[in-house]
Amino acid sequence: MRKGKLLGGALMMGALALTLAGCGQSSNNAQQAPVKDWKVSTPAKPTKQGGSVKVAVEVDTPFTGIFRDELSSSGTDTEVSQYGAESLFSTDDHYKFNDSGAATLKINRAAKTITINIKPNVKWSDGQPVTAKDYEYAYEIIGNKATNSQRYSTSLEDLVGFKEYHEGTASTISGLEMPDGPSGRKVVLHMQEMKPGMKISGNGYFWETAAPYHYLKDVPFNKLISSDKVRKHPLYFGAYRVTKVVRGQSVTWKPNKYYYKGKPKLSKITCSVISPNSVAQSIKSGKFDVAQVITSQWPNISGAKGVRYVSTKTLGYTYLGFKVGKWKNGQNVMDKNNKMNNRALRQAIAYGMNVNQVAKRYSYGLTFRVPTLIPDQFGAYHDSKIKGYSYNIAKGNKILDKAGYKKKGTYRVQPNGKPLTIHFMAMSGSSTQEPIIQNYIQQWKKMGLHVVLTGGRLTEFNSFYDKLQNDAKGVDMFQGVWGLSSEPSVNDLYGQGAQFNYSRFATKKNNELITAMDSQKAFNTKYRVKKFHEWQSYMNKEAYVVPVSNRYTVMAVNNKLTGYSLRPSKSMNNGWPNWYYVGYAK
Repeated sequence: MRKGKLLGGALMMGALALTLAGCGQSSNNAQQAPVKDWKVSTPAKPTKQGGSVKVAVEVDTPFTGIFRDELSSSGTDTEVSQYGAESLFSTDDHYKFNDSGAATLKINRAAKTITINIKPNVKWSDGQPVTAKDYEYAYEIIGNKATNSQRYSTSLEDLVGFKEYHEGTASTISGLEMPDGPSGRKVVLHMQEMKPGMKISGNGYFWETAAPYHYLKDVPFNKLISSDKVRKHPLYFGAYRVTKVVRGQSVTWKPNKYYYKGKPKLSKITCSVISPNSVAQSIKSGKFDVAQVITSQWPNISGAKGVRYVSTKTLGYTYLGFKVGKWKNGQNVMDKNNKMNNRALRQAIAYGMNVNQVAKRYSYGLTFRVPTLIPDQFGAYHDSKIKGYSYNIAKGNKILDKAGYKKKGTYRVQPNGKPLTIHFMAMSGSSTQEPIIQNYIQQWKKMGLHVVLTGGRLTEFNSFYDKLQNDAKGVDMFQGVWGLSSEPSVNDLYGQGAQFNYSRFATKKNNELITAMDSQKAFNTKYRVKKFHEWQSYMNKEAYVVPVSNRYTVMAVNNKLTGYSLRPSKSMNNGWPNWYYVGYAK
């Protein structure tokens, strides 16, 4: 997944968290997964019409089932929506916009406009056309305070008048023009400032999908998220339409006969929740036609019959975040007295994570440590000189000693002499999540740090993000997960006005660097790369957020299926495949 194919923000991915944390009992002689031998797509073959497909949704909790991208913040909701949810815009394999999707766009830097033309045959699954008003309505959902949408960000405020609409001083968005009227198909966005990443999907400065105004207009904004029209009977303009929702457990899809590309190949798709602990057996037994491989279960899966593996390096990472402030009045505000607002403490904790050893022993080559917050998939924007925080207990101890964290018995106290207990929130997942988290707690104990789990146990997925979003008490640090955008700008994740900046850090230097990355000067690629490198160096030093690890997305796919691809040009749904192309081989 990536944060911005459908969304202008980030997605928290439950499945990713589970697989990254999946480190169970193993042997050092266990077979390594042959990642280099796997392809990003199934082989292309002639496809027949019809057939049903069952897809596994691997979570240990019911999904929330918010079937609107403007309102949802759960990667699992995005996963179960992939069959119908589609961006207006398609891309090439480098995520650059092209004209083969549901709409085209033209960027005019001089005029500071983005012109969007929705194609005439693009229709919702009830047969109604997708209109300019539908695009505007998506903005209204995000911008209206009554929806409490987390998708609102300072990046989207680049659209003229959007901030005023959000604040309630304007009833319409002045910078969103519909030259042919609301029922037309043309939209012109007037921007405050053009940004260098705007030609790339996921840039965060304009929205990339639409919402069915004709269907949802009678639902008050404050009731939209709980409406049956969002939870049970959503509309999409993608290849498949929802026919049945078993809340939190499964969704059944059938072809959208109005799909603008033509008739999809499959007659039915059913995605159903399964415990991560049962994935290996379900793949071996053929219970599902498509299932994501849990890394810790690879030895039990590798001999499965009738499947082929489709793989790509995930555009995302797990990270360790430190709570140093709160969300107040639409921005992140730091608390200088917060006990985690000490760089030495954060750095020492980062040195106490034996990520390489965990990955080497347990992940069978499917996970790996990442040193910076800009992964190497971003090419020149990634600073390869930064080595990050490799495991080094001795160095951690030295940093703590120098910073005045003296030992008093087993554990250290704060420089002011007060006891130091650090409450760590980690997400529940597969049966191996607990041992891995306890392993980290034991490593920190070796440095004299008293770390305990928030609430005394792992936190359920939905509760985990609710606590983060609402700055709940009892959370000093946490292990989160990002599914990144295909455009490397970090404003939506780590900016002062980003709700997803769950650490709540907001420094003058951070603001300056993020602003520079997307400034007019940054249209010069060398300058932009330089600023990205400076930001990575700054974040590495300050350690408000520490990258931990990433993985390969590996899908076990029925070898009778064709057209299943994780290639960007074939994945229209936030990194998941465009199911229009998937079918059974003749």
